[in-house]
Order: sequence, then C-alpha cells, then structure tokens
Amino acid sequence: MSTNKYDSVNVLIAEDDDGHAELIQELLIEVGVRNPIQRFRDGQELLDFFNSADPNSTLQAGSSYLVLLDIRMPRLDGVEVLRYMKADERLKRIPVTMLTTTDDPREVQKCYELGCNSYITKPIEFEQFTAVLRNLGLFLMIVKVPEVQN
Repeated sequence: MSTNKYDSVNVLIAEDDDGHAELIQELLIEVGVRNPIQRFRDGQELLDFFNSADPNSTLQAGSSYLVLLDIRMPRLDGVEVLRYMKADERLKRIPVTMLTTTDDPREVQKCYELGCNSYITKPIEFEQFTAVLRNLGLFLMIVKVPEVQN
C-alpha cells in the first residue's frame, strides 16, 4: 500500500478513443499524478470490472477509486454507467467525472441529477484539452476519496 494517501486513489478511465485515453494518461503523469491508472474501452468493460468474480480484476474493498467517464461510448454509454454506479450501494460513493465533447445543457443537467461529481467538456482544440487535463491532474493530487466498502 502506498505511503501517500493520495497515491492510493485508483483512477479508472472509461474512454473509447485511444488518442484521448493516451493523452489523458500522459498529461496526468506529466503533472505529477502517480496514482494507478486503468483504462476501459467502453462502459461495458468498466461494469465488467465492477462485477468481476476475479479478485485480481475487480474493485477491492478498502481501496479508493475515481472514475473519468466518457459519455459517448459503444456498447454502453457513460450516462448508463453513471446511472448503474449511483444505484449500486457499493459504488455510489465513488466520485465520477464525466468527460465529453458536448456541452448540451440538458445532458449536463441529467448527469448531475444522476449523481456525477463533475462534468468536463473536452475542448476541441488540443491546447485547451491539455490545459483542462493538467488541471484535472492537479485536482487528483489533492482530492480525498472514500474507500469502497464490502
């Protein structure tokens, strides 16, 4: 177990775009985030992780997690994953940041109503996107996240 309580937060990224996923990971590392990062290619992969019977590939009681969740993904979109997480007693306290290219006010409102903790619009321009991710990385370094319970 890490001696730094902030390093013990596991970052789970659900992002179907390989380029965005790599950029997110690289920028988080660049700003000093040393947390374990695990990437899922769609919402179904993330739900499979939450529900796996394999103790090596599932949530661990006593561990902390933070989810970065793209909205537009194949098989199962981010809104449905968010709905599932916030309805599940063992997952509902996991902080979820929605990442999307849309800033439709109805979608933003829906995500907050379902229980997301923050909503970040991925800027189309590369430099804006990297600035947003750097700020997210700095946030991850100070955020306190509850542990998953049995």
